[in-house]
Amino acid sequence: MRIIKRGALEQFWGEHPDAMAGLESWYAVMRKADWKTPAELRRVYPNADLVGRRTVFNIAGNKYRLIARVNYQTQRVFVLYILTHAEYDRGAWKQ
Repeated sequence: MRIIKRGALEQFWGEHPDAMAGLESWYAVMRKADWKTPAELRRVYPNADLVGRRTVFNIAGNKYRLIARVNYQTQRVFVLYILTHAEYDRGAWKQ
């Protein structure tokens, strides 16, 4: 898959260094993936939540949340938000 907005990952771990390993790991797995359905993605990320057209990934032991739109047809992943768990709970990202 092609990841759109890798810079967002780097910017986030610049502010939250403890997220770096988890985000780099997520990036590496996603880059190699060739999933055709959400069910295939959930075999690798069983805790990923589908919220409408978005997929929510737990990062760094659920301390952070990465919200992305995964387009299985074009094999692209659009990073929409990377949030702390507290920011995620506020729910502004759902709008």
